[in-house]
Amino acid sequence: MLPVAELHVHIEGTLEPELLVKLAARNGTPMPILDAAELRATYHFGDLQSFLNLYYANLRVLKIEADFYDLASAYLTRAAAAGVRRAEIFFDPQTHLANGVRLEEVFGGLTAALADGARNHGISADLIVCFLRDLGADAADTALRACLPFRDKFIGVGLDSAEVGYPPALFTKVYRQAAAEGLRLVAHAGEEGGPDYVREALDELHVERIDHGVRSMEDPELVARLRAEQIPLTVCPLSNVALRVVGTLGDHMLPGMLHAGLHATVNSDDPAYFGGYVDDNLAALRAAFGYDDARLAALARNSFDACFAPEADKRRWKAEVDSWLARTPA
Repeated sequence: MLPVAELHVHIEGTLEPELLVKLAARNGTPMPILDAAELRATYHFGDLQSFLNLYYANLRVLKIEADFYDLASAYLTRAAAAGVRRAEIFFDPQTHLANGVRLEEVFGGLTAALADGARNHGISADLIVCFLRDLGADAADTALRACLPFRDKFIGVGLDSAEVGYPPALFTKVYRQAAAEGLRLVAHAGEEGGPDYVREALDELHVERIDHGVRSMEDPELVARLRAEQIPLTVCPLSNVALRVVGTLGDHMLPGMLHAGLHATVNSDDPAYFGGYVDDNLAALRAAFGYDDARLAALARNSFDACFAPEADKRRWKAEVDSWLARTPA
């Protein structure tokens, strides 16, 4: 299996229907559908907001530390089978606080699972706190303050949820505070929002990576800047199809991004909802665009170059990619 880093995955978006049903029963949480197959059949979305409505409703089943442990453990087990060596995992503390869950439960379960994932699967993983942009800047400030007592348990901050109408510049203050704490900075931009959202994330928030960023291709000047500065873009192809950012995978911008010299990586986003984990995304790209092993290996190297792990680890993982490519028949 090709070694990769997964840099754009929401742990809440890895909640498979089978686990959701199990957790609902454990916690006595009433849900409108408690059959896994029936629940999965509802996973068809017209846009980002239609997905978010179901996504947040389903998260009511996460109540106690064991739930978060089981959620992250299930993802890491699946990620190991997908070749993931490094995972930088988003989570939404505001959602869980609104559901009456203490952050001690959230951080406790997630970090215990990450520790076991390192022992059991050899996966290096860290957490990135994401702010829900549709709740506004003041709520993001409050969320950061709530998370800082757990500062040793996460490495960065991000910005997610509904994009249009909530431009990055609204969150300048909280990103400045996060930077002062030594946190790494990323943000969703250029998924539903246009190229101006990407530019704002770079200029106002000073992010190190752009999550999605596919609509950058609409602005040649921005493309030139992204190429010159080699800003990583964490692209999620199957997510973009599921949420109608593109009509079909064959319409996706990724080939154009790579042709333009952009630093794109491939990721799963919310794999329980969008039809595939990172290996499924890579396999879909191979089928849609005829990507050969060398192209997939280049994408894997991009992912390790873009991650926030120590340089020695990056070199080791990229050497694994080279070994995989050398072993693969021509």
